[in-house]
Amino acid sequence: MDTNLRGDDPDRVGHSLANLIEVLIPLLEAARVKSVVEIGSYAGDLTRELLNWAAGSDARVIAIDPAPQPELIELSKRRRDLELIREPSHDALRDVPPADAVIIDGDHNYYTVSEELRLVDERAPDRIPLLILHDVCWPHGRRDAYYAPEQIPPEHRPSMARDARLFPGEPGLAEGGLPYSRVARREGGRRNGVLTAVEDFIASRDRVRLAIVPAFFGVAVVWLEDAPWAGAVARIVEPLDRNPILARLEANRVFHIAKEHAQVGELMALQERNAIQEDVLKPMLESSAFAWGERLSRLRKGGRPAFSRDLVRRALGDTDPP
Repeated sequence: MDTNLRGDDPDRVGHSLANLIEVLIPLLEAARVKSVVEIGSYAGDLTRELLNWAAGSDARVIAIDPAPQPELIELSKRRRDLELIREPSHDALRDVPPADAVIIDGDHNYYTVSEELRLVDERAPDRIPLLILHDVCWPHGRRDAYYAPEQIPPEHRPSMARDARLFPGEPGLAEGGLPYSRVARREGGRRNGVLTAVEDFIASRDRVRLAIVPAFFGVAVVWLEDAPWAGAVARIVEPLDRNPILARLEANRVFHIAKEHAQVGELMALQERNAIQEDVLKPMLESSAFAWGERLSRLRKGGRPAFSRDLVRRALGDTDPP
């Protein structure tokens, strides 16, 4: 069997949907899933878990990612039971056969998710599959992010910011926090965020249920309430649906993640300032003009100059000058 989640890169583990595998696999089994499509497989952390489950369940796994990481490519070479489609989701979903379950964890913005849901619905309008969507809590539940903004119509990204920082509780952009190359400038409003896309999708349909597990950036589970397996799915997710204890734990987790990124940013800025300071001050120690200025200041100040090479050395942290 493939290495499981716990052996992977710690930073990626903290963001992976595979953290909730103990919820996802029971959901797939409850819904009697025999085919699952995973959108946004990235490095294959969740894909490996799905394959391990599918091997004992006679199920089929399809991974969709336009830019799969080397780990996922290698996994697809080793596992013949994995079909890897290297296309954007909006292209791939037009050809992929209807599946029993669709996991959506790709580009986290309203337009992309809405189109993915529409395409899935078009393929099986009378039988919405079990839908599992990641990132429905902070920061992308109510704020768009754009991995490939060139694929998003301009009217669907009217206020995109580049190289931005996000911090919980700050609806705009923050001085420090989680870094994103391209996001909506503000949180909230119409057609903004993954959860907003899910809610709008549900609002236009009857007999559809939604549950939100507020952990690891949030997971939405969507299913038809009259599906033969609806009761089994409900029994799994209802105790977790917007659970206040999980929500507080998640709020605390994302606060500390954002705070750590902010502190790292401050440290890097301090190091950069120190490097600039060193580049400026070190040449002064060798400057004859500085030496003459120090002597002149010493004479004018009665032996106590306003500046000196000793002061510069201490500023540079040189406690043992030659």
